[in-house]
Amino acid sequence: MNEEYWLINSSRSRVKRFTINKQNKDKFFEYVCIDSGKIVGVLGKDQPVMQKWEELKIKKAREEWKKLISQGWRVTPEVWL
Repeated sequence: MNEEYWLINSSRSRVKRFTINKQNKDKFFEYVCIDSGKIVGVLGKDQPVMQKWEELKIKKAREEWKKLISQGWRVTPEVWL
């Protein structure tokens, strides 16, 4: 099971999923995959539409996380199973 961490923006219209990439071939650096999406329909009922994917070294991913938190994004559980 992959470790996933979710953020949601203050208007509850966008989400980001941070997943540690354990399958990366680079043995010197850890990477985090960041999926970005938008909420369509009712939050908690419909899955978000994922629109963008990027992979960052763990240090850059942590910086991105901190930047989003400072902009008002909040940690959220995955509620749309």
